[in-house]
Amino acid sequence: MNLNKADLQKEVSYKTSRSGGKGGQNVNKVSTKVELLFDINSSALFSDEEKLLLNKKLQTRFNKDGLVQVICDEERSQYLNKEIAIERLVLLLTNALHKPKARKPSKISKAAKLARLGNKRIQSAKKADRKKDFDY
Repeated sequence: MNLNKADLQKEVSYKTSRSGGKGGQNVNKVSTKVELLFDINSSALFSDEEKLLLNKKLQTRFNKDGLVQVICDEERSQYLNKEIAIERLVLLLTNALHKPKARKPSKISKAAKLARLGNKRIQSAKKADRKKDFDY
């Protein structure tokens, strides 16, 4: 599935608050910290099967209201923090929807089989040579 930022932004809600860290006097005045909230169950972007998969894989990212929560307070700009948060959400959702390829067990080659059987034959001969008849 190819997720689009524009489509996601229609279904996302933001909360802003004052952020700690660098910024001088700006820190105390401007709400730059962004908390992105996304409700998977009410989203129109995903099928029921995808919603189940997302709910299963993103269980640890849900807050108490059942929303996926992404927090960003890296930049001094609220706009840049929103952009970073939406990019993180896209990455999170695409990674959760990714289905790994099924592993096909490889077949043992003839050369490997022959080498193993040859080694067994040599070991067998060694041990057979150790057995001596002690008939006097």
